Amino acid sequence: MATKKIVRPVFDNPFLNITVNPDGTVKRDPELRNPANSDPNSTVLSKDVTLDPTKKTWLRLYIPNLATPPPPTAKLPLIFYYHGGGFIFCNADTSLYDVFCKGLVEKLGAMVVSLDYRLAPEHRLPAAYEDAVDGFFWVKNTDDEWVTKYADLSNCFLSGTSAGGNLAYHAGLRFAAVSGDLNPLRVRGLILHHPNFSGAKRTGSEEKLANDPLLPLYAIDQMFDLSLPEGAADHDHEYSNPVANGGSKNADLIKKMGWRVLVTGCFDDPLVDAGLDCAKMLEGQGVETAKLFGDGYHAMEVFDPAMSGSLFDAIKSFMKND
Repeated sequence: MATKKIVRPVFDNPFLNITVNPDGTVKRDPELRNPANSDPNSTVLSKDVTLDPTKKTWLRLYIPNLATPPPPTAKLPLIFYYHGGGFIFCNADTSLYDVFCKGLVEKLGAMVVSLDYRLAPEHRLPAAYEDAVDGFFWVKNTDDEWVTKYADLSNCFLSGTSAGGNLAYHAGLRFAAVSGDLNPLRVRGLILHHPNFSGAKRTGSEEKLANDPLLPLYAIDQMFDLSLPEGAADHDHEYSNPVANGGSKNADLIKKMGWRVLVTGCFDDPLVDAGLDCAKMLEGQGVETAKLFGDGYHAMEVFDPAMSGSLFDAIKSFMKND
């Protein structure tokens, strides 16, 4: 069987020239954004709901277009998904992430709740993590018909791409801290897709791929400079580097919750070694950890849906605990 050719995307890359305005905001050019999809002839339906009007946060819900809702004994696993963009750019309706979420629904037979969270530097971390917690409570408390008819709240997964992978990790820690208040929501695992982690000490892949055309090292550093809390001493902050100080406290919490973790990445990505280090740390602390690493570039399956087959297969197996 012929191997698919890996072709890097050509697009107006906002990471290469991040402009900070005099008022401290970031210049964001218009991007391709997809409306919610209510077409009855499509395989996946989506709709948007307000999360917190004061924070201007919202959720995009996705379900498979089934002739009838699943019976109560066969409801769908629920994936909380978090988009990438370095915590600086993109939205839940950004075309790339909207298409990726549709793929998750179609290929995995799941319901997806994608969070449009507050962006930095206007809202530095942990704002996005807090928005994720708001999303958990919305799902717990809502009487939305899609959630009540389709979602198995006892079979939830937290997943995200790039900065969203970072967000999924830290949202998980926050879920664990208030899990007793979130019943009947039950998280089964974390799916970290090319997670955006980086520390003060350069990894081998960061040094080797410092001039990566998609995600150069200076852009990784600048986005964390703009998203970490004011006054953060360096990038060994717990929000950017999960293995700082051994990472044992957080790993112990994940283990205590009984969660499994899937970490994925590509070898032509400056962030790949940080992802591998995170997986190694979790394994060393006794967390059941699965890995999928192969050829390709950062967030490849988002940029090129044709390359997502092995990723979706791995996620499906992980969710079934095969």
